[in-house]
Amino acid sequence: MLTGIGIDQYGTVYKLKTHHPRKELLERFGVKHADKMYIDTNPIKDVKHIGYIISGLWIQVYQLTEWEGGKL
Repeated sequence: MLTGIGIDQYGTVYKLKTHHPRKELLERFGVKHADKMYIDTNPIKDVKHIGYIISGLWIQVYQLTEWEGGKL
């Protein structure tokens, strides 16, 4: 079962099957290091972790949840 997806800056989708996206992406690319990627969330300079930079790819990570017929 998919637990999430990662999408890079070119639109490539990486299906994530575990609850550890960083580890799974590192194994997929065969590397040992990933930088965290952040965005500013408001003018006060709060930041939010949204993904990883791995092997020159900026990968945003999204969690998938089951939709229950109209309930979110």
